Amino acid sequence: MPIAPKNVLVTGAAGFIGSHLCDRLISDGHNVIGLDNLSTGHIDNLPSNFDLCVSDIRDDELKVVIADLRPDLVFHLAAQISVSVSAREPEFDADVNIKGSLNLLEGLRSAGLNQTKLVYVTSGGTAYGAPEILPATEITPVRPLSPYGVSKLVVEQYLPVYEKLAGISYAIVRLANIYGPRQDPHGEAGVVAIFSRAMLNKSSMQIFGDGTDERDYVYVSDVVDAVVKVGDSDLTGPYNVGTGFGTSTNRIFEELANRTEHSEAAVHGPARLGDIKKIALDSSKAKRELGWEPKISLEEGLKRTVEWFEKNP
Repeated sequence: MPIAPKNVLVTGAAGFIGSHLCDRLISDGHNVIGLDNLSTGHIDNLPSNFDLCVSDIRDDELKVVIADLRPDLVFHLAAQISVSVSAREPEFDADVNIKGSLNLLEGLRSAGLNQTKLVYVTSGGTAYGAPEILPATEITPVRPLSPYGVSKLVVEQYLPVYEKLAGISYAIVRLANIYGPRQDPHGEAGVVAIFSRAMLNKSSMQIFGDGTDERDYVYVSDVVDAVVKVGDSDLTGPYNVGTGFGTSTNRIFEELANRTEHSEAAVHGPARLGDIKKIALDSSKAKRELGWEPKISLEEGLKRTVEWFEKNP
């Protein structure tokens, strides 16, 4: 049965995941407004006629947008996402991720939007830290290893409080490592994008550490499907979104090298402070309660990603 059109606000709309989410929501017939300060997002990721407010989630303008739109549904993706930046500048990380999220919650509260649902999209790997048993489930103890992981987890803990204070319903989505078209190859969080661009440009590249570290890679369209399903439900989560399997950085390098005909070996450098050695997320709860599971294999996802970078140099 089709979902009735809704007024939807997406923070971080011009980012990698946010822009794909906006495309999906528009395709589903919703009235979508985005907010992004374009510090890491790109306006070219969005449709030419998209209604984007260029502003920071910490600014008062966010409250004006909320009061005008009166959204039925909010997807909160805007964040400071760099683990290394959080280690160098923990106060800045907390200011963006915690203060910005509180500004959003206070905007909903002051507008009296107690029928609005907030879907908080966060990082599963940084929340769980270094679990003793993998893949991590939603009941795995949360033990973040970086200021970024702490700031994202703190916001999760505010959500049930605001449900009591202001009647704001919520859901939490904890993501594995997302990859695919539009990911920024100049950041630090997207090894598939970084390697793809560098290999196609015949550039040298560095692997932090020995390359045996493992991440759970899930394709962006699968992630968007999970996030939309959470938004359409009355469930709160948290929900892990991943494949349940870890893949080493060395294997990602080899797979992409084969697809791009790249022959130069990677240079190995020191491991980054705060990085996790191995992580994978068990998504059986999302399958059981939402009917979600990943559809795109790693091989197919890497193929699609390389093809996109070839067409978008």
